Amino acid sequence: MPQPLSVRHQPWSAPPRRPRMSNREDARPGIALTDRHLLRHGVPVVPVSGELHYSRLPRHRWRQRLRQLRAGGVTVASSYVFWLHHVEHRGEPRFDGNLDVAAFVDLAVAEGLDVILRIGPWCHGETRNGGFPDWVRRADVRHRTDDPAYLTLVGEWFGQLATALDGRCSPTGPVLGLQLENELYDQPGHLLTLKRLARAAGLSAPLWTATAWGSADLPAEEVLPLYGGYGDGFWVDADAPWDPTFRDHYFFSHVWDDPGIGADVRRLRPGPGETGPPRTPSTDFPPATCELGGGMATAYHRRPRPAAADVAAVAHCKIGNGSAWQGYYMYAGGTNPPGEHGMQESHGTGYPNDLPRLGYDFHAPIGEAGLLADSHAELRRQHAFLAAFGATLADMPSSLPQVRPTGVEDDRTLRWALRSDGSSGFLFVAWHQPHVPLPVHPDARFRVVLDREEILLPARPVDIPAGTLARWPLALTAGGVRLDWATASALTLLPGEVPTLVLVAEAGIEPEYSVGGVATAARPGLDPVRLRTTGGALDLLVLPAAVAADVWVCEAGPVRRLLLSAEELSWDPDGRIEAYGPARVYDPVPGAFVDLPLTDDHPRSAGPTEPVVVEPVRAAGTVPVGYGTFDGRQSAPTPATFDALAAVYRVPLPGWVADPSLDCYLCIRWAGDIGQLRVDGRPVTDRFWDGSVWTVSLRDAGVRAGSEVTLHLLPLATGSIVGLPRDARDRLAGTDGQLLSVDAVLVRARTSRSERRKPEAGVPSTA
Repeated sequence: MPQPLSVRHQPWSAPPRRPRMSNREDARPGIALTDRHLLRHGVPVVPVSGELHYSRLPRHRWRQRLRQLRAGGVTVASSYVFWLHHVEHRGEPRFDGNLDVAAFVDLAVAEGLDVILRIGPWCHGETRNGGFPDWVRRADVRHRTDDPAYLTLVGEWFGQLATALDGRCSPTGPVLGLQLENELYDQPGHLLTLKRLARAAGLSAPLWTATAWGSADLPAEEVLPLYGGYGDGFWVDADAPWDPTFRDHYFFSHVWDDPGIGADVRRLRPGPGETGPPRTPSTDFPPATCELGGGMATAYHRRPRPAAADVAAVAHCKIGNGSAWQGYYMYAGGTNPPGEHGMQESHGTGYPNDLPRLGYDFHAPIGEAGLLADSHAELRRQHAFLAAFGATLADMPSSLPQVRPTGVEDDRTLRWALRSDGSSGFLFVAWHQPHVPLPVHPDARFRVVLDREEILLPARPVDIPAGTLARWPLALTAGGVRLDWATASALTLLPGEVPTLVLVAEAGIEPEYSVGGVATAARPGLDPVRLRTTGGALDLLVLPAAVAADVWVCEAGPVRRLLLSAEELSWDPDGRIEAYGPARVYDPVPGAFVDLPLTDDHPRSAGPTEPVVVEPVRAAGTVPVGYGTFDGRQSAPTPATFDALAAVYRVPLPGWVADPSLDCYLCIRWAGDIGQLRVDGRPVTDRFWDGSVWTVSLRDAGVRAGSEVTLHLLPLATGSIVGLPRDARDRLAGTDGQLLSVDAVLVRARTSRSERRKPEAGVPSTA
């Protein structure tokens, strides 16, 4: 039998400390910060923040998106506040419609979410001028410095924002945190000035944050450093190999800095952050993130397409590394406001990347159209784990094994870590990465040394298949029963007279568990096994890997609930479920899943999925290999060139798309270079082709009865120098001359139903 892989618990190096922030400065009842974690009413928590931009969403979608965040296990809604969106013309600030930031904050709080506002003034976010209005960009000032003329402009903006928020960012307001600037590497004094200006305008919050990647020099004790982690990115050159700064996030480590994020902008504006040493978190604050890649934007010259497992693996590793805060960028995609000159980052505004003018889908867990990507399911299981076990996990430091990978090229040494308080904990395994396939890791067995015992698991060595992301419980006590260990991932703990510990089996690994030193094979299924010891009783439910994508854990309402549904679920603040298809809820009394009773709110079921045959209006022209370059990168064609060369198709839609009880979506499978959808001649969204399905919400696009919908597609020349995913690249290479194809167009509809409850009790009915 091979020697077990070994790790020893490493305790905290010092007693817990409380920084000035949120304790002596900007204190708010119920909120406190330590160097290890955030406390809510004295209980440690591991928050999960998801970035969505209210100004990139139709206002009528805000509630739905916030509930989609909540259903994904997100606890904090984070958003940039783009100066450009609000004050496109000086002296004409707008806070109406989908720019009503105060209404957005109120709604998020009403839906049970905390709020972080990233107020800039420079934000980036793939916006024009990094979020500066053109009139600010043109101003004769030294931008992003303490130049008094620049600070006058910033003070004006902060004052307008504070007036609009009307006390929501104050000692008694609901906003949890404010981010100052973004990716500012070498001006700690300027960050302090911005903090002073914000305070003077009437903006404050318990947490002040700043991005820390790129070896940023931040003012000590004044801002909570936030890190990031992307498994791939559009900001490197089209022909660049998979960069080590991306690969590094698929390993466990205690180095949190990412020198790759923002490197494209830094190379045009070099500063001390360019060559600084990798940084570990400040001793004043816990390790926290605000930009774990929830997906990835698509630039014209480079078009990465992360898979769900790619996104989940990066986040999983950060939890194993000791994360005290999981923050995602983006968590929900959106659409840029139209703008006179376009609101997107582009070569025309001096940036090294051309982005789509309108579409900002980001391959996020919630796409631009509002449909869930596969990553939503992968992440929400992690977030359910953090909700159930975060209070103990937050006090568990991360320990790395004795034998670790030698570098990012090492694809043989198993990647794993321990989080433990010395008496119990969780073992994390991450054996997945994109681009470079990993082999099966044979004969894995683990030796975990805690303060007073050693744990050896499993009973016999197991092979770890590629794709495994595991979080196995160690010495976990629930219901008076001590589970020595289990080789299935911890998901949640359901309350009850006999609580239910829910685990999810790993694909390709037969799960085992041990109680009282006796190892037992677990049979994954939908029925629990009752474990009894002299200390109490516990139901152990090991869900099969095959249902993992259908798992939902509702944290709202009177009790935590476990549900299974292949279709989307969400819920209101009272925990009432809204379902887009059949769902089952676990009833801990009989220990079984039962059908979730749903109302018949809608007069008809979801509309059909119907193919659409597009009608050619105009053939495409012959496209060149390139449209020019900037900083060595391919530029997107101008709007005029696009209009001259793109093929045009009329998209006839069935009459039922105008049914107000339905949400209708256009799903386009195509190949080419750039696509644009227009409604009655007005561009509503666009996309750079990367091989993925392009989905558009017809309601959000403004389609009504009688609307004319046209699809405009630009071919891609075979010799074009753009970076594509492998399957898309192979398709282009197999094309003679130029690639343009409409493979299939479908229109689909969906409608939801609400959970039926007993009116006298206000609790779920399973009758």
